[in-house]
Amino acid sequence: MAEKARSLERSGRTIYHLDVGEPDFDTPTHIKEAAIQAIKSGFTHYTSSRGILELRQAISEDLSKRSIEANPEREIIVTPGAKHALYCSCLATLNPGDEALVLAPTWPTHFQCVEIAGARAIEVPCGAAYCLDEEALKARLTDKSKMILISSPNNPTGGIVDKNDIKTIVDLAVDHDLLILSDEVYDRIVYNGLNVRSVASFDDARERSIVINGFSKAYAMTGWRLGYAFANEKIIEAMTRLQQSTTTCPASFIQKAGVSALKGPQDLIEKMVEEYDRRRRFIVEALNDITGVNCVLPKGAFYVFPDISHLKMPSSEFCFALLEDEGVSTTPGSVFGESGEGHIRVSYATDLETLSEAVKKIKTFVDKYAHHKAS
Repeated sequence: MAEKARSLERSGRTIYHLDVGEPDFDTPTHIKEAAIQAIKSGFTHYTSSRGILELRQAISEDLSKRSIEANPEREIIVTPGAKHALYCSCLATLNPGDEALVLAPTWPTHFQCVEIAGARAIEVPCGAAYCLDEEALKARLTDKSKMILISSPNNPTGGIVDKNDIKTIVDLAVDHDLLILSDEVYDRIVYNGLNVRSVASFDDARERSIVINGFSKAYAMTGWRLGYAFANEKIIEAMTRLQQSTTTCPASFIQKAGVSALKGPQDLIEKMVEEYDRRRRFIVEALNDITGVNCVLPKGAFYVFPDISHLKMPSSEFCFALLEDEGVSTTPGSVFGESGEGHIRVSYATDLETLSEAVKKIKTFVDKYAHHKAS
């Protein structure tokens, strides 16, 4: 889809990008200055494969604000992007033949990293609001189950797993001796004062949790490639060996920028979330005004996941036709798992003017398709 959009742009077409999963804000100045100062001072060589201790300590302090007490020397690893943390955590804990129960719809990389490790990803459908279906989860448990993988706030739905459902997951993990891999990269982008509870903050879950997080979403640092994982000492040691053999360590000066991000002013995140909230409310209302489209109000992240199943059109076909006919680039729900079919992902990480014009074009497309189908 992205390549098709770029091809159309090269031909001179105007494309409205509602497919991009990254903030449209700039990285805060104090973070950029920290990296520049590190380079100027010669901090440009290898670091520990776990990351510099200064950053791990800052991460530990940040985790403590969410009721997670982490030893910065033994229970945290800094990685070149949260994706690499996810990759290393799966390779460190999963073996061929294992099964990971993946709450879906979810980011395709979750499925892919499980499969790269030689394990099997078992999809647990949670619907467009990303609500836990306890019976569906229990029904998929087997003697091969090794891990439950969750993503909250969720990409693509913007849903959040609430405290009671997290407790249910923890109890099942304890009863069946499972790991819980929790992708929490959108935990700072939540609305209406919601408090996202990390799975690792539950006492029973601490030793069996792997928390993945990063700097890309909260601090608009997608291109910097800086993430981290929290887990027990044994898992972090295994992940460290993997990182030593692959990327060696994250870029030294970028780690200094990470320190500045965590220790510097946080009000810029609040302002960013306020703007996302305005867009969120606009896009949901606008999409729900289109006959044949139903959109749930997300609780976090910067995506909506409208239901287009009423149109009886596969999501991939819908997205390609929408792009070709109206120049609006979105993401088919089918790429987020089987339970994502019948939906499309729309990112509102773009300005209101672009969103407004894009929604008009979506309405034109849907109305035209519905009229053609009726005739």
